[in-house]
Amino acid sequence: MESIDAETARAWLATAVAEARAGLAEGGVPVGAALYGADGTLLGRGRNRRVQDGDPSVHAETAAFRAAGRQRSYRGTTMVTTLSPCWYCSGLIRQFGISRVVIGEAATFHGGHDWLAEHGVGIVLLDDPECAAMMRDFIARRPEVWNEDIGR
Repeated sequence: MESIDAETARAWLATAVAEARAGLAEGGVPVGAALYGADGTLLGRGRNRRVQDGDPSVHAETAAFRAAGRQRSYRGTTMVTTLSPCWYCSGLIRQFGISRVVIGEAATFHGGHDWLAEHGVGIVLLDDPECAAMMRDFIARRPEVWNEDIGR
């Protein structure tokens, strides 16, 4: 898979950040995601809606994946997420052969991205300060919701 340039990665991350902000405004966990096709087309976007929908399976990556609809193949696609994907979302990425993950930050939560890299998924970690600040603030304000989200 060809590499992604920093400008494109940041532009795609902006879509996920907008979703995270929307989720936070709705009272949810501020994690956003977007799935892009091999040609750069936005296939789907979503945010963590566990709190809003009362559904523990609606993480940002799963919401973006569902919004993308059925694809013949996910080879060449890129999942963009504001936060390192948890094991559940990492499993989805691997199960469907998503080729690359662009991650806003992994300082507040180090999910399964090392495992994904070990299994051939391209990882681009941006260490975005806005993503990290949004999560740090949320975790400080709502630790019980955060701990529920990550299964603690």
